[in-house]
Amino acid sequence: MSEPESVIVEATRRRLSGKQADTVDKLTRAAVEVLAREGFAGMTIRMVAAAAGVGTATAYTYFSSKEHLVAEIFWRRLISAPSPASEDADPTVRVVAELRTIALLVADEQELSGAVNSALLGRDPDVVHLRGRIGTEIRKRIIQALGPDPDLDIVESLELLYAGALVRAGMGYASYSEIADRIEKSALLLLR
Repeated sequence: MSEPESVIVEATRRRLSGKQADTVDKLTRAAVEVLAREGFAGMTIRMVAAAAGVGTATAYTYFSSKEHLVAEIFWRRLISAPSPASEDADPTVRVVAELRTIALLVADEQELSGAVNSALLGRDPDVVHLRGRIGTEIRKRIIQALGPDPDLDIVESLELLYAGALVRAGMGYASYSEIADRIEKSALLLLR
């Protein structure tokens, strides 16, 4: 999956040179591998740094916590995921496609999906910053899918629907694929 240039050269804390962007990329890829093996509770920045072949101090230069690192992974996936850009005239079809795409970003990676839920609830200032960026991107996509002059109460309701559904998935009530189906059903109820 190719990432837009703006994602590659910008991290939460600062703009990055090419070498720095490469280091951040190595760390995010290594974190996914460590998560798959150790789970979020067992993962440490030290483990991720070792798997990426960089020093622990270097890893902490870019990521303040494992929550920050996991939030960065989700942010990069979100911003790299193309909007479904449905040509359907029905805004409901466009919104459902958009929400399904976002809900399935980490659906096939059980440890990562659980880690994303835990990480995004964190209070680390870098996580708070990324959570804001993620929320803004999701809102932008919902508004684009709804079309011109959307009802902001509907936008907010769809945001709440999405966020609540992901919390349910993170709590183990359903798989992310099942949650994507539930988001679709709920969005249809809201938009029809």
